[in-house]
This record gives sequence, structure tokens and C-alpha cells, in this order.
Amino acid sequence: MPEYRRILLDGAVVQTVTAGDDLVAGDGRRVRAREATHLPPVTPTKVIAVHLNHRSRVEEFGIPLGPAPTYFHKPVSALNAHRGAVVRPVGCAWLNYEGEVAIVIGRTCRNIAPGEAGAYIAGYTVANDYGLHDFRDTDAGSMLRVKGSDTLCPLGPGLVTDWDFRGKSLRTYVNGEVVQDGSTDEMEWDMHYLVADIARTITLCPGDVLLSGTPANSRPVRPGDVVEVEVEGLGRLVNHIAASPAPVRTDVGAQPTESEEVRSTALGGDWELRGVRAPRRS
Repeated sequence: MPEYRRILLDGAVVQTVTAGDDLVAGDGRRVRAREATHLPPVTPTKVIAVHLNHRSRVEEFGIPLGPAPTYFHKPVSALNAHRGAVVRPVGCAWLNYEGEVAIVIGRTCRNIAPGEAGAYIAGYTVANDYGLHDFRDTDAGSMLRVKGSDTLCPLGPGLVTDWDFRGKSLRTYVNGEVVQDGSTDEMEWDMHYLVADIARTITLCPGDVLLSGTPANSRPVRPGDVVEVEVEGLGRLVNHIAASPAPVRTDVGAQPTESEEVRSTALGGDWELRGVRAPRRS
């Protein structure tokens, strides 16, 4: 399966194709993948994510799944790349990982049937749909700051074409330990359904990204942690958590909170029963 990666090479943005441990540019230049400065593998006009899709996640929260998926939007300014730093603002404690598969649109898509969606998909990549749950009590349910703050949408390492999404494993690791272990087969709505559903009223453009949902056990991470998401056939997306040098401003807007909803969402819906303490803010 071909895999394409966008990198910075001698100061320019270059698309490369993987060749073993190397990345090869169109002009023949080669660079070791582990030494390359990666960029997000695509340049979307929009990033749309489904709320709940994996059955294990639904069971974890004990929330009945509706008859159709619901979605939220992540601004493109949230994009991040393989080996990029995911930044947790000072004064915030509830930054959660969410390992996912990202669908990448290949050609303009509008008003199609699920059975036609495959022809409009360029390929797939790995995503980590981070959530800054300290802001969950703001924005009237839009989750704009929760999911759309800067650096909270890593994609990569590359775009893989000709990948069959059926029966693939998905695992997330924090500091080398498995923390999420799921499969694409536990999705209530598959990749083609999600594309067709959104495209009923929203035109999807080449490069646009749809995030397809995360398995159970999304939990908070803290500065210094290394988070990896591995999807069978798509590779492993690696990021580290960093602290911002300055806190969120306090002279404007809603401030971070630690409400019951924040804790319940960040810790999986049953934090009181688990006796889990809040992660340290340092």
C-alpha cells in the first residue's frame, strides 16, 4: 500500500513516498524517515469528527447511542503532525488522548450514497483527537475550545491509499503502555457511511478529514508524556505533551473548570467509583 508523507526538506514543503526506512521526494532526494521533519500529511479545508462510534466507548459512558451519528468541528489551526508537541495550557489538567482513524477525501464529494463513498476517499491516516476538557463547560456544547485549541489534531505519519478499513486494530500507548485497544469492527457506522452522511448537506473537498471515533479509555495526559497511536496498516503516530509557557488569559472569556461533567468525561464516566484523582497541573 503506497504511503505518502509531507515533510520539510531543505526548507521547502515536499511530498515524499515511503521506501523502507527512507522517504523519497519526487526529484529523487532521500531522507531517513526518523530524521525527517514531518508535516500533517494533508491540507484540509475542514476537519469533522464524530462524537461516539466505537461500541466500547458507548458502553463506557453508558449513554444510549442515537439512531444516527452526531459531529463536531475542529478548526484547521488545530492541525499537528507526527512527532509534534501537543500543548497543554498552564492551569489546565484535563487533556485527553483519543486514538482514531482519519478518513481523507480525494475528490469533491456531495450527495452520494454510502456505497459510492469509497470512490471519493483518497486514503486514510492515523489521528489523535485530543480534548482539553477543562473548557467543556463553555461554548454551549460546540466543543470549540475543547477539541479545537491549537495543536490538538495530530495526523500522520502519512497518507495510506488502498487500505481496507475492515477488521483493523487500533491501539494507543502512553509512555509505552497500552491504554486503548480497539478495532474498526466495533464501529457502529463505518467509514463510507460517515462520508455519505456528512456529504448530504456539506460539500467535502479534496484533503478534507473526517475523524471516525475512538475506543474506550480516553484519559488525561500531562507534560512529558509520550503518546502513540498505532493503526494496523497505517503506522504509528507519535507525539509528546508539552506545557505552554504562559497560562490562559484570565481577563477575558470563560475559565477552565473542574465540574462533575469535566471529571466524568475526562475519566470515563465513572470517576467517583474509580476513586481517581485529578492529574497534576504541573
